[in-house]
Parts: sequence; C-alpha cells; structure tokens
Amino acid sequence: PLTLEEVRMLVELFYLPYHHGALAQELLEHFRWLRANSLSVGVPATAPDACGGTRWRGRAQSFQLLCARTCRLHSRLVSTAGRALLYDLHPYLWDIRNMLLAASAFVLWLGCQSITAPILLGRDAEPWARRGGLFGELQALLPVGNSCDLFYHPPPLFPSSQLYLLRPLLPLDKVGAMAWRAVLLDPLRRSEVSQELQAQLSYTLTLAGRLLGSFLSLSPEYTFVLEDEGGPCGYAAGALHAEGFLQQRDSSWLPAIRHKYPPDLGTGGPALGQDALEEAVLFFHAEPLSVPQPVLRRFPSLVQLGTAPRVLDVGASRSLALCLLSALRANGSRGVFCQVSDTDRQQLSFYSKLG
Repeated sequence: PLTLEEVRMLVELFYLPYHHGALAQELLEHFRWLRANSLSVGVPATAPDACGGTRWRGRAQSFQLLCARTCRLHSRLVSTAGRALLYDLHPYLWDIRNMLLAASAFVLWLGCQSITAPILLGRDAEPWARRGGLFGELQALLPVGNSCDLFYHPPPLFPSSQLYLLRPLLPLDKVGAMAWRAVLLDPLRRSEVSQELQAQLSYTLTLAGRLLGSFLSLSPEYTFVLEDEGGPCGYAAGALHAEGFLQQRDSSWLPAIRHKYPPDLGTGGPALGQDALEEAVLFFHAEPLSVPQPVLRRFPSLVQLGTAPRVLDVGASRSLALCLLSALRANGSRGVFCQVSDTDRQQLSFYSKLG
C-alpha cells in the first residue's frame, strides 16, 4: 500500500487551489530560481563567478530529485491505490508527472547551454488559458507556457505505472553508438557477435542515422532522449534556424553519409530486418524535398519527434514536445514545422495525437 510519506506528498501537491503544500512550493521555488539564474551556468571553473555555477547545479540536482520523487509517486499510485481512488486522482497526478518530466529535462538542458537570448514568454495569456494549482504555475514558467493547446490532453483510459526519464542527449550516447559501429566494421570483433545481433545492430544504427543523423551532427544541442525501464524509447530533435540547417545538411552532411552508406550496403547480409535496412540506406540517396520560403519565414525552426511502439502513454510523448519547444523558444524561435510523408501513417498518427 501507499506509505504515509507518499500520502503526505499527494496532499502537498494538491493542497488548496491558491495555496501549495511544502513539496509543491519547493518545486516552484527551485524552478523559478533556476530559470532566472540560468546565465550563471557554464562559467569556467577558474572564473570569479564559478561559485554561481556550482550553486545553480546544486539547486538543479535538488529539483531533479523532487521531480523523480513525484514521478515515482505517480507510478506507485497506479500500482497500489484502490481503483476508485486511482481514477479520482490519476488525471491530476498524470498531468503533474508529464509537466515535471518536461520541466526536469528543460532544467538539465539549461545546465548544458549558455543561453544568449532572453527566455521569451510572449504576451500574457488570457486567464482561461491556464489551469490553477501547481500545474498552471509550472506551465507559466515554461517558455511555451502560453501555447495552451499543448497542455490539454485527456488522460489514458488505462493508467500505466511505467517510469520514464526525459533528458538531453549526452556525449556518452554518441560514444556508445560509435563503439557498436566499430564492432560491426571490425571482422575480428564481428565474429564474436551472432549474425542475428549483427543484423539488429546494423539496422538500429542505420535507422538512427536516418532519423537523427543530421540533427546529431548539425544541431545536437536541441536533441532529447526519452527512456523507460527498457532503455531509450523516444527522441525529439530540432534545429533553431531551419534554413541554414537544411542547406548544411544538403551540401555537406548528405554527401558524406551517402559515401559512408552506399546503395548496395543493405544487400547480401543477414536476412533479419534486411528489407527495412535497405529502405533506410536508400533513404539517404533520395533527393530531399525543398521547404517553401513562406514556411521558413513563418516557422523558422524544424522539429522531429518519435517514440517506440511500446510507448502507449501520450503524456510521455507530450513531455518530449514540450521540452523541445521550450528549448527552441528559450533561444528566440517564434514557430516550428515538421516534415512528414503523407504515406507515413505512423508519424501522422503520432503528431495528430500530440495535437
């Protein structure tokens, strides 16, 4: 059953409409301070203000721990509470969990960046655009807080206790991919890996290159990873200035990747996943569609998101979108677009569910 401490956390999260309990108040105070003082991050260790960066990281760590506790509380409530209590409280706690996933990742991202532009909030939202309570106050603190359509989604009919972690891309992610690629390219090391695993790894790395390669090379600072207990299960990637990004992709990145992955790479290998591998390789050799100038003028940033089929909770996907859009907005973006094939039903359904 829920412990007394977990029940106390629930009460503090939903204390009174205009008064917060200790846990909610601490979450808000940390988030406000971290957002207001993010410029103190990233200073060299020898700089006079090095202690400012240390203090910021200390408070960021405290905020991360509070977010993690609240996400665990959501998981515990789904696993242990009686059905009547669960269905009464779950919509509210689900909303808070999704918001804290995005806020936690945004704070982690602030710790990796040196924001040169002010965090933009735009005009004040109409009073009806935000809910009250902790959810509404956290929403107002995200740079996309006035985009109210992003924040309203019905909770799932069948609550899930799955725990998620949302974070910016780390250098170790690239190192891990390079290590596996080295295994596949080295005949001696490859002999130690089964053909089935070779095929799976080759397909996974090539698919990752297809989906994320240009973003990882040209815009890694706007890439986020969603993880569950099984490992990475989603991503969000963006380019702040899409026009320059697309020009660089077509002039330098694509020629290099085409040389690295020739059209016949997917033939003659292990059968497992071979059709999909060939499709991924041929994708690099297709001419990308150009983006009309009116689109680039009105929506200067490019975004791309996706989750694994096992991610059934749209709340985790929504948190991915909120975090990426907040990062772009914090650096001055005034609009985003995504490119989707009209035959890609999976991606069309994914973006439609996000609204």
